Amino acid sequence: MQGILLTRANGVLKPICWVLGEIMNGIFNVLDMIGIPNVGLSILLFTLIVYLLMLPLNVRQQKFSKLSAIMNPELEAIKKKYQGKTDNDSMMKQQAETKAVYDKYGVSQTGSCVQLLIQMPILFALYRIIYAMPAYVDKLKDAYTGLVTQLISVDGVAEILQGFSNSSRYTSQFSNESYLAGDVEYISNTFIDCLNMATPTEWESLAEAFPNLANQINSTYEVISRYNNFLGVNIGNTPANLFRQGFSNGTYLMCFVAILIPFLAAATQWLNTKLMPQQNTNTNSSDSTANSMAQSMKTMNTVMPLMSAWFCFSFQIGIGIYWIGGAAIRGIEQVAINKYLDKTLDYDKLIEQNKDKAAKKQKEYQEKQQKRADAYSSLQEQANRNTKKISNRANIENQATMSEEEREAKMKEVQKYQKNTSAGSIAARANMVRDYNNANEGSNTASKSKSSDKK
Repeated sequence: MQGILLTRANGVLKPICWVLGEIMNGIFNVLDMIGIPNVGLSILLFTLIVYLLMLPLNVRQQKFSKLSAIMNPELEAIKKKYQGKTDNDSMMKQQAETKAVYDKYGVSQTGSCVQLLIQMPILFALYRIIYAMPAYVDKLKDAYTGLVTQLISVDGVAEILQGFSNSSRYTSQFSNESYLAGDVEYISNTFIDCLNMATPTEWESLAEAFPNLANQINSTYEVISRYNNFLGVNIGNTPANLFRQGFSNGTYLMCFVAILIPFLAAATQWLNTKLMPQQNTNTNSSDSTANSMAQSMKTMNTVMPLMSAWFCFSFQIGIGIYWIGGAAIRGIEQVAINKYLDKTLDYDKLIEQNKDKAAKKQKEYQEKQQKRADAYSSLQEQANRNTKKISNRANIENQATMSEEEREAKMKEVQKYQKNTSAGSIAARANMVRDYNNANEGSNTASKSKSSDKK
């Protein structure tokens, strides 16, 4: 069994993480082949490739947002029209009119949700891979393996690793049954998890605690630092720790870089919200639901950039690079997609096309319903014929058991009622059927009495 982070994701994320992990590993190997193995550059290229793969989804999402901004006044008018009406007839009419607006613009009422549901697992997988690079990049894991193999056999290493600032999340790994049972692979992965999150100061403390392994520790740290060096900054470090180091050493440039990373993350996130098509919501409207949604969206657009800044300040710089790179790529995509849609999207033509599509769908639906109705009528008619045949057989059998006197009495009764109605009228026919049925019932009763007399 492996450690928590070095175990590749299971469940829904497993196939997605496997695909994205192979992409990340391939990027790093290519960079290593050309002599620039760098985690930061790999993250940027990885982010670019993944967002290019998601471009069709982003185009659909952007199109939905632009159309939503245009058709929102029509939807608001429908809500206002039926405001306060809770009867079933009004609610059905409101739903029908709302659906007609969505059909008019050719978008699904759940279209945006479906696209977000598709993107969410991909985004979760991205974080998993970037946060646990050694689990997916073979060369990065191999850089730790030689040192970890020696550390496993030394007493006291686990206690020092657990004392690292970012090791609290691995506490459960040190108390796991596999760790206590001496599972070498599990222990090795646990050590790599801790070392992957260790700060430069913690690497120094590890070398001081085990002077016999100092050379191996320092050489491993040099390799990892070379992989993690991006524009002169170790992306394995956190901006918070970088700021503290720069402030204590008087290196104010380091403090500036530490602040710049979360600032850029917040700025690019804020810019993305401004580039997104904005819905025409009127906060002075009497619709409390619309006002609440508009206020919630405004609050989210303010809070999300601040959250981005805080996360990037607290997490590894590698996460910040991904966040900034991803936001920058999304911003460029949004500008390009907006221009493309504005140039190619003819709303009048789109509405006419969607009307034709809606009419065609309605016609197909009606044809299907008619086929079902015809099939049901055919089955019903066949059932009626079968019932009539069974009834006729029963009547023939009943007539066969009737005596001559009973048959003559029955005919006289029928002729009696026929005299009171015009020939061929509906009443005459109805009387004939009724009298015939009554006569049959009488004959059935007579037959039963005869049977009982014989017994």
